[in-house]
Amino acid sequence: MQEVVILEKVYGDRSGFLKLDKKLKALLGDLEVEWKLSAVKKQWVRVSLNGEDEEISANLVREEFGEVPYRLKAVEEGKTYRGRFIDLGKVGYGAYVDIGIFTPKPKDALLPLYYLKETFGEMPVREMIRKFGWVDNLPVEVEVTKVEFGAREVELAFSDAQLKRIKSWLSDGHDKLFVTGTISENVEKALIRTGHGRDVKRMEELGLMETLLILKKGTQAPGIIKEIGPHLRGAIIGAIKFGE
Repeated sequence: MQEVVILEKVYGDRSGFLKLDKKLKALLGDLEVEWKLSAVKKQWVRVSLNGEDEEISANLVREEFGEVPYRLKAVEEGKTYRGRFIDLGKVGYGAYVDIGIFTPKPKDALLPLYYLKETFGEMPVREMIRKFGWVDNLPVEVEVTKVEFGAREVELAFSDAQLKRIKSWLSDGHDKLFVTGTISENVEKALIRTGHGRDVKRMEELGLMETLLILKKGTQAPGIIKEIGPHLRGAIIGAIKFGE
């Protein structure tokens, strides 16, 4: 048996398992392999593969979805990782990102306050989180700037590509919604049911269970949240608002 913990999480309404299963059927359908999906520590998804083609299947899964680093000692300074915001707003000295470190014990990495202030200006972390629409489990691409193996501390910065995206989200004048905890198909259904599909300029899948809605100019995020929220039980919605 081969096992891969991929760079996706399933949580919230757990609809991601069905969607991921369909993706795996498209990816591995012609191979002699069976797979099983399960959630491990912090909702990361493990794909267990069994069969004649399990090794090639595992490599295809890694190539398609990526793989967590697992061990602290595997984390390298200067390298880029894909992680998820976690426990946002619980501390005032930065923002934590889960990049998938499981041993010697689970460890989240830190975007430190000094870095966030240098990058986005003088404001408290909690104000930053609210203003930027950040929510738990939002995928972010980060670069490791420091690893202290003795203290088991990892510090991060946003990758250049991620920073460029964030700054564009904050400057284009379009209100935005970040929806985590359900698949994009459910978000789309909620928009159709409420008649607000026409208010969305573009929808982007940021991850298996994370969706970005870029609203048309003049459409305000709070009104859309109020309408679609009741149709998205288990989801968390963050917003970038320009009408404030």
